[in-house]
Amino acid sequence: MLCATVWTYWLGVGIMIVRVHRKTRSLRLGGLVPKQPLERLLWIVWVPLVAAWLALPYLALVRRGAWLHTGAWAIDDPAYAALRWVAAGVAVLCLVLTAWCWARMDNNWSMAISAEHRGELIVDGLFARVRHPIYTLSIVLMLCSAAIVATRLMLAIAVVHVGLMHLKARNEERHLLGVHGDTYARYLERTRRFIPRLGAS
Repeated sequence: MLCATVWTYWLGVGIMIVRVHRKTRSLRLGGLVPKQPLERLLWIVWVPLVAAWLALPYLALVRRGAWLHTGAWAIDDPAYAALRWVAAGVAVLCLVLTAWCWARMDNNWSMAISAEHRGELIVDGLFARVRHPIYTLSIVLMLCSAAIVATRLMLAIAVVHVGLMHLKARNEERHLLGVHGDTYARYLERTRRFIPRLGAS
């Protein structure tokens, strides 16, 4: 179930890249070829991380060994086995909500910052609750992956992923502040990066 969810997630990313490329005829605007130096640096870590994220859930099913295979403790303990099923359900929910965010962003979506593509500032739906709902959902999906696969290697990948999401979100915020000015500054004041404010409407 996790394998299917993660592979579908990244297939969705690929589809979004192709959609933006077809409409703009530019791989840079889709974010496949980052232009900004920091984004290029992040890409060096990001590409192998995604490859590992795609591979590790499958390898946990078919391989033995402490680094790749989910330990017996995670499979045999009834409470943890139930937690893994809950995590699988949450992972699917993350995929569905991410697809909704992609649809809402449409041509404004990009994997990387592009000075040529200003885009619309989207502040409704999940974007009204947090500034980076797609990244929030990606982090939750990764944490679900770490809970389900339950290996040290998957946990290490999750830690790196969360760090990358923070760096990327901060970088995008600096860019959007420069593009949208006071409008984005007001948006920053009323929203949090990943976790919604309690009691926010």
